[in-house]
Amino acid sequence: MVIQESGEMYLETIYILSRQSGSVRSIDVAEHLGYSKPSVSRAVGLLEKDGLLRRDETGALMLTETGEEKARQIYERHTVLTKLFIRLGVDEETAAEDACRIEHYISDQSFEAIKAHMRKYGGEQL
Repeated sequence: MVIQESGEMYLETIYILSRQSGSVRSIDVAEHLGYSKPSVSRAVGLLEKDGLLRRDETGALMLTETGEEKARQIYERHTVLTKLFIRLGVDEETAAEDACRIEHYISDQSFEAIKAHMRKYGGEQL
C-alpha cells in the first residue's frame, strides 16, 4: 500500500502523540501539525478507510496494527536520519526538518545502507 507524504505525516504524528500521552484526539493532531480541524478530519477518514487507523467509542484515534507498523517505520527513518545529520555537523533543528522531508522519499535500499553505515562507524545501536 502506497501512502502519500501527508498520510505518513499524520501516522507519524499520531504515533508520537500516543507514545507521549496514550490517548490522541483529532484536535491534538491539528495543534501538533498546525493544521485545521477539517483537514485533520478528512485525513483521519482516509486513514480509517485504508485500515491504518480507527477511532474508539470516545473518538480517540488509535493506529491499527498495520498503521502502527507503518508509523514505526516512518519514525525510525526520521530519527536515524536526524542522528546522521547531527553527526555530520548539522544543527538539531535543521537536521530534524531535513530528515522530515527526506524520510518520505528515500528508498528502502538507501535507508538500510545508512543504518548499516551508522552501526559500523557510529558505534551506537539504532
